[in-house]
Amino acid sequence: MTAIQATAEVFLTAFRALTRKEREAFLEKLIEDEKMAEDLRDLLVVESRKAEPVITLDEYLVKRQKR
Repeated sequence: MTAIQATAEVFLTAFRALTRKEREAFLEKLIEDEKMAEDLRDLLVVESRKAEPVITLDEYLVKRQKR
């Protein structure tokens, strides 16, 4: 486990130890921060599209020009 992974594990463990109301308050604070909310949205999009086939930029541009 890397140092970054260990740090993430510590934060996740602490988050899980919070009460439901404390977790909700923390998540609300994350969402209130515009940059953090944007990062979270980006991560959700990436995670939801992991199973999609990978295409090259050239393939994408050819598809886009056909539209």
